[in-house]
Amino acid sequence: MWKLYQELIRIRFLTLLAYRVNYYSGIIIYAINIGAYYFLWGAIYSGQDNLVGMSLVQMTSYVAIAWMSRAFYFNNIDQEIGQDVREGKVAIELIRPYNYLSVKTAQALGEGIFRLVFFAFPGLLIVRLFIPFEFPNSGEIWGMYSVSLLLGFVVNTQINLLTGLLTFFFMRNEGMIMAKRMVVDLLSGVVIPISFFPGVTQTILQYLPFQAINFTPSMIFTGALHGEKAWIAISTQVIWIALLFIPIILLWQRAKRNLVVQGG
Repeated sequence: MWKLYQELIRIRFLTLLAYRVNYYSGIIIYAINIGAYYFLWGAIYSGQDNLVGMSLVQMTSYVAIAWMSRAFYFNNIDQEIGQDVREGKVAIELIRPYNYLSVKTAQALGEGIFRLVFFAFPGLLIVRLFIPFEFPNSGEIWGMYSVSLLLGFVVNTQINLLTGLLTFFFMRNEGMIMAKRMVVDLLSGVVIPISFFPGVTQTILQYLPFQAINFTPSMIFTGALHGEKAWIAISTQVIWIALLFIPIILLWQRAKRNLVVQGG
């Protein structure tokens, strides 16, 4: 069965590789985003050495890696599930000898690997030619960041699966997808690091899974989160993955029954 998922990952990777215009435009778009936020935060710091425990150099590194991390964990499986439901393709998928949600996750991973190799790495190197920021100088930090980034991908994919499964009940999920993307970008720390939120908001966000998507790996990359605190944050990501499995399983079981009712 694992060979099947390996093949799905490979196929999604090769499919995206065929659309090379998206590859070049993706690098440009992410470079523009990073540049815009770099100048914005430079103006916010306006000569100050430190804000909420982060130096300007750390903030620059955070901005760069946050957007590049997004390139890896971002995927459209919620939109794909919605399309499968509306077109009736999901009925065929359910009778095939594999788990539909696992297939979508494998395809999302293939897309993530493609974005990491062809968007994130080249974009990061290009941006570094124009914007000064620091790469971690420790193998341990790189290792923790890699683990945290992969866990962030899983959390984001789980949220996308939940959004996609709601299509079984509402038939349309475009509005939910748009709202979800805005919420994830804001509350995961892509737009603003969570440490800049008011104290009450930070407390509330500790009980939500969004910071496990981007904020945790990006803070580890910059060195603002290190040592025992970094491992605690990674453990929190694992806990969120375990917790999100519960509503996914329950909603998936209910969704399959709901699909049978709709099909008569």
